[in-house]
Amino acid sequence: HVPRNRTFNFHHATRTSRPGSHIIMASEKESDYVTLVSNDGYTFVVRRSAAYIADVLRRALSSSNGMGFREAEANTYHCDTINGLVLEKVCEYLYYHEKHKDSRDVPDMDIPPELCLELLMAADYLNV
Repeated sequence: HVPRNRTFNFHHATRTSRPGSHIIMASEKESDYVTLVSNDGYTFVVRRSAAYIADVLRRALSSSNGMGFREAEANTYHCDTINGLVLEKVCEYLYYHEKHKDSRDVPDMDIPPELCLELLMAADYLNV
């Protein structure tokens, strides 16, 4: 179970209770990391390259898209329909996909059966 009000950095596996401390201004260099926020307040810091596997995240968080989305300016995307438990699995999948993108023999990813429907809906929402 994910502790409430914590930020998870999937690259360094560090936790901080200060969400938002890593937000960059739009004029700064585009960060290598983005923040995903679940509908129940959990935050996940993930590599931008992993997050961009999801089309919705890539479009919303890219500063080069010319659209000027506020998500790109804040470097944060609020997943209003995804809870923390499901978003944690989504983040795990994004890294899993990135790690195995060039592999021919990809091992199965362990997904709890009780999360399958919610993960399917999240994947559809994020266009993964």
